[in-house]
Amino acid sequence: MPSQKQLHWSQLRVGLTVLIASITLTVLVFLMSSTSGMFTPKITLKSYFDNAGGLRVGAPVRLEGVDVGNVLAIRIVKDKPLTPVEVTMRVSSKFDYALRKDSVTMLDQVGFLGESYVDISSAQAKLGAAENNDVLATNSRPDIQDVVRSGQSTLQNMQTLLQRLDRIVTTVESGQGSVGKLINDPGLYNRLNSTIGEMQRLVADVAQGKGSMGKLFTDDALYTKANTTVDKLAAIVDEVNQGKGTAGKFVKDPALYDNANKTMAEARQLIEQVNAGKGALGKFARDEQFAKKLDDVVTNLALISDRLEAGEGAAGKLLKDPSLYNNADQMLVESRELVKAIRQDPKKYLSIKLHIF
Repeated sequence: MPSQKQLHWSQLRVGLTVLIASITLTVLVFLMSSTSGMFTPKITLKSYFDNAGGLRVGAPVRLEGVDVGNVLAIRIVKDKPLTPVEVTMRVSSKFDYALRKDSVTMLDQVGFLGESYVDISSAQAKLGAAENNDVLATNSRPDIQDVVRSGQSTLQNMQTLLQRLDRIVTTVESGQGSVGKLINDPGLYNRLNSTIGEMQRLVADVAQGKGSMGKLFTDDALYTKANTTVDKLAAIVDEVNQGKGTAGKFVKDPALYDNANKTMAEARQLIEQVNAGKGALGKFARDEQFAKKLDDVVTNLALISDRLEAGEGAAGKLLKDPSLYNNADQMLVESRELVKAIRQDPKKYLSIKLHIF
C-alpha cells in the first residue's frame, strides 16, 4: 500500500503535468492565432474617429483585409471635439513596407452584423514607412446605424408615395378626373369604337379605289400622267443642256454672258462717272447748288400750292371763287339760248339796213 508521501507526490506530478500542458496549449494557441508571431517587433499607431462603432479592445487590425495586429486601447480624448475617440493599435513591424505615414484607417464590419475591426488602406499612400506612435488619418464610412436611419427615411418616403398612389387609384376607380372618365366612361369606348370602324371603312374604300384618295392610290392614270410629266421635264432639261430655246440660250449662249458682263461694266462705269460728278446725272447727284436750287423750287411750289389752296391771287380765285363758275355757267346758258334764237329767226339778228345819203 503506497504511503501518504507517495500519494502527495503523485498528485503534485499530475498537477504539474496539467499546468505545463495548459501553458503549452495556451502558447500554441497564441502562436497559431497570432498573425505576426510572439517575438516579432511591433509598433504602436493611433487614429481618431468620431464614433467607435462597436469596436472593442483586442479587435483585429487589418491591412488591405490582412490581419496585421490588434486594437490595444480605446478611449475618449478632450482636445478633439470632432473626432474624440482615440484608437491605439499595435501592429507588426514586418509590414512596414506597406504601412505608410499617410495610410488611411477606417472602421468596418465583418458581414452585415459581424464584429467591428480597423481596416488600413495604403492604396493612395506616397510617404515613407510608418513609425512608432504615428497618427494615421481616418476615412469615415457609414455604419449600420446610418444605413438604418437612411433606410427608415426612404421607407417613410415610399410609404407616403404609396399612399398618394392609393388615393390616385381610388379616384380613378371612382371615375373622377380626366383619367377616371377615360377609363370608366363607356361613351368614350363607344366613340372610339365608332371612330375605328369609320377608319376601317375609309381604308377599305381607299383600297377599293373609291373617292379621291382611292383614285390617288389605285388609279394608274395618275402614275401615267406623273411619268409623262417627268419625261417632259427630262426632255426640257435636255434641251436646256443642249442650248435650245430661250432658256437653253440663256444657260448655254456665251454671248448672253458677254452682253451681261458688258452691261455690268458699263453700269459700273456710269456709276463711277456719277460719283465723280460727270455728266448731267453726275451734276444732278453731286452739285450742291443744283440741289439748293431744286430745294428752292420745291419750296416755292409748296408756297404756290398753299396760296392756291387758300384762294389767293387770280389762280386761287379761279380755283376757289364760286362766282366765276356761276358766271361762266350763266354765260354758257345765255350763249346757247342766243344760238338757238338765231337758228329759229336768223333774219331778226342778221338783217342789214343800208342808208344812202
